[in-house]
Amino acid sequence: MDRLTGYELSRQWFDFSFENPDKIKPIHTAIYFFACEHCNRLGGKEKFGLPSIMTMEAIGVKSHSTYMKALNDLIDWGFIILHQKSKNQYSANIIAISKYDKALYKALDKAFIKHDTKQSESTIQSTIQSTDDIVKPINNKQINNKPSIYSFDDFWNAYNKKVDSKKCKIKWQKLKDDDKLKIKNTIHNYILANPEVKYRKNPLTYLNGNCWEDEIKQTQNKINTPRVKGII
Repeated sequence: MDRLTGYELSRQWFDFSFENPDKIKPIHTAIYFFACEHCNRLGGKEKFGLPSIMTMEAIGVKSHSTYMKALNDLIDWGFIILHQKSKNQYSANIIAISKYDKALYKALDKAFIKHDTKQSESTIQSTIQSTDDIVKPINNKQINNKPSIYSFDDFWNAYNKKVDSKKCKIKWQKLKDDDKLKIKNTIHNYILANPEVKYRKNPLTYLNGNCWEDEIKQTQNKINTPRVKGII
């Protein structure tokens, strides 16, 4: 099998997802990218074991039947090759990451181009309007439609250790948007490093200790560290 970069794996998956929105669920993406991450940590082995319990813990799925249905979908679609099926949920399936070579229409590329064009037109229009006279608001009520950059529920569901929820929510509301964005970008790595819930810090400890900064420092330290060549 030809070795693929992380960019190529991500691109082929999201091309397929965009073409098949009726088939794809979040669990498919979670299993596929966890399998890629696990393979990479094993040095890019062509065939490797994917333990069901470990994978389910990492992606937050509790039903083994739900997990197996999604895994079988990935196998049927050609993203994962099954070499040996596990005997039960406590053993590992022996799999390989496949190079998905089915022809796609590249609708996602076209959508990105269309979005960029609209964004450029919107920017130009905003610049023109800024030179016009200031229009007074219809009423004095302040309208705030700014979307949350990363909600507490997003963090709570991802962290998946249900302790001190009220205190955590109060602490979350005090965080800056920049910190919430950092948590969004690093929480996945923290969960992968601590797949068993009981070994994770209490979420309040995580928030009070700015533990996402530790993940950022670890990522920066890895930049200059050579990695074993693999598919990613």
